[in-house]
Amino acid sequence: MDIFLDKSFAVAPNGSHETAGPEDSKGQGLNHSDPLDMFVGMELLQRFRPLFLPLYSLVVVVAGVGNTFLLACILADKKLHNATNFFIGNLAAGDLLMCLSCVPLTVSYAFDSHGWGFGRPLCHLVPLLQCATVFASVLSLTAIAVDRYIVVAHPVRKRISVWGCGMVTLGVWLLSLALAAPPSFYTRYLDLRPSGIDLVVCEEFWPDSGNLRLLYSCFILIASYMIPLLSVSVSYCAITVSLKRYSIPGEPSSSQQRWSQRRKKTFSLLVASVLAFALCWLPLQVLNLLLDLDPDFLIIGKRYINVLQVCCHLVAMSSACYNPFIYASLHSKVRMHLKGYLCPCHSRQMETAARPTFRS
Repeated sequence: MDIFLDKSFAVAPNGSHETAGPEDSKGQGLNHSDPLDMFVGMELLQRFRPLFLPLYSLVVVVAGVGNTFLLACILADKKLHNATNFFIGNLAAGDLLMCLSCVPLTVSYAFDSHGWGFGRPLCHLVPLLQCATVFASVLSLTAIAVDRYIVVAHPVRKRISVWGCGMVTLGVWLLSLALAAPPSFYTRYLDLRPSGIDLVVCEEFWPDSGNLRLLYSCFILIASYMIPLLSVSVSYCAITVSLKRYSIPGEPSSSQQRWSQRRKKTFSLLVASVLAFALCWLPLQVLNLLLDLDPDFLIIGKRYINVLQVCCHLVAMSSACYNPFIYASLHSKVRMHLKGYLCPCHSRQMETAARPTFRS
């Protein structure tokens, strides 16, 4: 939720706000009756409002419906109750939380000329949840990669129990919240209305001393990409080595071929999910890193910052839409549930045809 303020606005070290005096404001041509005059690039952003709002609405609807359906399928079918699907369900729950809570509030703040209108608690909670869902997705994808390796490399080993999956999921969210705490800690809620400016600001203000913000941006960039991509690569290499080591010479049986195809489909699902996540979040992470490296806006002009941020944020939020489609395209049981929900009459006919008949 970074919106770039004009030079006439500053934040004191104690978190209070300071504005330029009347003479300075007059010299800079500020109009305190219009909050948009305090921001650079907001006018250009407002021109694209008719384009961005429908796209954000589409993301929320598609991600909400898709991830809800995916969670319903996993919960309804006992055959899907395993460790991999448990972690996929956790991934869907995180995406659902992000698209239903973070996206509407962030979009409202970006396009509302009066700034943040949801109070101080949510000002700190929304950045925490948005960043936590990113780390939760990274750790969930890593857990899926580890589980895939165990299943393929050690097929006779007992799978992790539901209780164990729950503990891993709890650890994922606790660690994600801890890693996402710094942006929320440095977020400031500034109400400028007592100063005669109809504006409420909810922004991150990191200390000027040191490069904490830059270090954290580098950490997020590395964690968001190196961890899932490295885990998938290591898992794939380990699986390949294990399959070659334990493969039986000769022509594989039909059961072995089916087993291999199922494992390939599951691993393809993991690779597709990681690539979709990485590609969607890459533009926003790179843009944030550029802004941290270029505080004087020499690379990207202030006029275009807001539009670029909203574009990158929209692409990042769209990552919540893809996993349900990836999972449905590679999992026959999910497609069967989808047909059942969309065509209930056809589903009942299939169930009736599958039942055995008894003659007297």
